[in-house]
Amino acid sequence: MDLNTLTAISPIDGRYRNKCEELAAYFSEYALIRYRVLVEIEYFIALCRLPLPQLAGFDEGRYEELRDIYRNFTVEDAAAVKNIEKTTNHDVKAVEYFIKEKMDAMRLGDSREFVHFGLTSQDINNTATPCSLRDALKEVYHPMLQAFIDKLTSFAEEWRDVSMLARTHGQPASPTRLGKEIMVFVERLTKQKNMLEAIPFPAKFGGATGNFNAHHAAYPGIDWVGFANRFVGGTLGLDRSQITTQIEHYDNIAAVFDALARINTILIDLSRDMWTYISMEYFKQKIKAGEVGSSAMPHKVNPIDFENGEGNLGIANALLGHLASKLPVSRMQRDLTDSTVLRNIGVPLAHTVIAMKSITKGLDKLIINREAFERDLENNWAVVAEGIQTILRRENYPNPYEALKALTRTNKAITREDMAGFIDSLDVSEGVKEELRRLSPSAYTGIELY
Repeated sequence: MDLNTLTAISPIDGRYRNKCEELAAYFSEYALIRYRVLVEIEYFIALCRLPLPQLAGFDEGRYEELRDIYRNFTVEDAAAVKNIEKTTNHDVKAVEYFIKEKMDAMRLGDSREFVHFGLTSQDINNTATPCSLRDALKEVYHPMLQAFIDKLTSFAEEWRDVSMLARTHGQPASPTRLGKEIMVFVERLTKQKNMLEAIPFPAKFGGATGNFNAHHAAYPGIDWVGFANRFVGGTLGLDRSQITTQIEHYDNIAAVFDALARINTILIDLSRDMWTYISMEYFKQKIKAGEVGSSAMPHKVNPIDFENGEGNLGIANALLGHLASKLPVSRMQRDLTDSTVLRNIGVPLAHTVIAMKSITKGLDKLIINREAFERDLENNWAVVAEGIQTILRRENYPNPYEALKALTRTNKAITREDMAGFIDSLDVSEGVKEELRRLSPSAYTGIELY
């Protein structure tokens, strides 16, 4: 069976391929090979610039030709690497041989043995992978998240004056404003986005067991630690871990995954709130001609976008949790369990992107139903009891909390008339009564916070 979007095992590359296709440039097998080629070539150029005696005569004018190997890297090039791997049975060694073949064709074969000089495969994997993750976040995820935050901010502004019955423990509570409740998510997402962006992307680069054994044996007079720091920090733009085993310890990568999971948890919270508001008829949904909400019930318009978002975020967080807890753990100087796990870092990112696009689609369908907001407020006059008893406390009125409790803690709905009668019965000045009468569910919404 040929592989296509209908025969793919994963819905990421099947049903949802068109929703997360942009991530293929960072997390596909092609992308991993390309990033490995990039690191190998930039490392070779860095060795030339040291310079090592054997590379002192290398023509600087050829650097850009070498860089074109990864700049113009094609799917056919990746297939050539995979073909070499059939013989080597080692993916990084196949990349080394591929570059050497390219150098031979460029008549640079005299320098070919300085490709992958002194390195182990993890010096390539533990720089290529964080580069791909960093670029995916910078070029795809962060712009998407910021656009999502901007959309919520615009809704918060549009709905800032819409009074709304709050619900704590699912019960009617002191009124709030719809815009402010949306702004809660804006603040949460913005703070977590800033925290995510502050996490450095780590990299291991130090030879077979992290000590530059081979480098030091071949050229003991060179400051290999300083060289590696300049290469990883300056050329690759990563944060080199100074003391490692054969592999990066992944603590900062785990922090990235934890931060992504926290953002996803906030998005789950938002999805469930919007789903609930739709079920309460606070929002209606735009209807698109030809769409079917239920195979049996013609009247239904289901909040499927928020449901799909929640489901995909749950999958993403399960995988992010495994990545964050597994990767920092490796037996002694290394085991291979990180290798197969790292190949899956694009999967939770893909589910996250699918979810964010789905939730955005759901938000764009919303039509505010102001009558429902007003109806709920008018049917819940008991919620101004907090304000009334607090003003009465200020006036040193005896047992105001207990008086309001006796009025409101019943199974009978408290009406506007009930509250007006209670205020009239109070032994307070007419000025205080007027102050109390100005309290209503729609007006008792506190301070504007943004």
